[in-house]
Amino acid sequence: MSMKPLRVLALTCSSRPGALGPAVGQWLIDAITPRAAELSVELVPVGLGDLKLPFLDEEEHPSSGVYRNEHTRRWSAIADTAEGFIAVTPEYNYGMPATLKNALDYLGAEWAWKPIGFVSYGNTSAGTRAVQHAKQVVTTLRMVPLGATVAIRIGDSVRNGRLRPDTDRDAAGVALLDELVRVAHALRPMREQARAGTLSGPLPGSYVRRLTPDDASEVTVLQRCCWAEEAVVNETIAVPALHESLADVREWLASWHTTGLGLDGRLLGMVRARPIDTDWYLGRLAVVPDLRGRGLGRWLLRAAEDAAGPGFRRVLLLTGAKSLRNIDLYQSQGYQLVPLSGHDGAVCLAKDVSGKLTDGSSSL
Repeated sequence: MSMKPLRVLALTCSSRPGALGPAVGQWLIDAITPRAAELSVELVPVGLGDLKLPFLDEEEHPSSGVYRNEHTRRWSAIADTAEGFIAVTPEYNYGMPATLKNALDYLGAEWAWKPIGFVSYGNTSAGTRAVQHAKQVVTTLRMVPLGATVAIRIGDSVRNGRLRPDTDRDAAGVALLDELVRVAHALRPMREQARAGTLSGPLPGSYVRRLTPDDASEVTVLQRCCWAEEAVVNETIAVPALHESLADVREWLASWHTTGLGLDGRLLGMVRARPIDTDWYLGRLAVVPDLRGRGLGRWLLRAAEDAAGPGFRRVLLLTGAKSLRNIDLYQSQGYQLVPLSGHDGAVCLAKDVSGKLTDGSSSL
């Protein structure tokens, strides 16, 4: 399970002047914020009216991901970073408001494999018919609607334009959040694989994706699992990967091209690379201890080499001077030891790629 905060958008759907929606949305945030902190959830309130989305005006189908308008690109960026949604929606004429339908219709891949819960409000049905209407739409977008809902009957719950205190309603809001978090974590492998597209890894069901600063927590854990053994072998704890803070890891993830290998939401391995002059530098090649010996390290090494475009003379990497298993691996893949200065306790290996035929394409 990921240790990074789970971002949940709380969507206030009504844009009608004087609507009850903002009051309901504020109640939701107030009621579930303490529980969100316990679950490491980042709650982000979003008023659909504030997005100022006109009726769908994109020429291309949303599934293409080609967005010509700035308001669409802005909405895409907001929705894409979320891993779950709670829609606070009224019921208009037995259905959801046009603002919600329009916001859903604008996007495609941004919705896939994310849970959505509903807080509805209305008179006769407490807004539940709007929820049933919305569920037909969101499932088509490969979203997963929750079974837990909060339904608010206006006549029983509102006084002077404000929601009356109700501990049962507060508990229902917390239960909705709890279920959303469980489902969001369960769906995470599906989201990751969808983002990876057609780039599959060496194990059945595994996938490749570029790691970002949002993956810092998992990368930090992987580093400490893998480099503890290196510290023992090399008889030193002066290993940067063992001491980097989350901030340190986030910083280098933003600047290195880091390839991650995943399976069922678990980070199995990684390798990072970047150019320096005419050399392509590799580092932090790591595979989870329980899957070593299955060729994942060699696969990641080749993937990192292939990510280099044309014009590079060598691929360079460092490893501990006493890490004989690593040195054997690299030498078996065509690397040779070269002189190194300024790195006590480490050795440098290089692979000549100046004669490599390439059209500049990359497999990653």
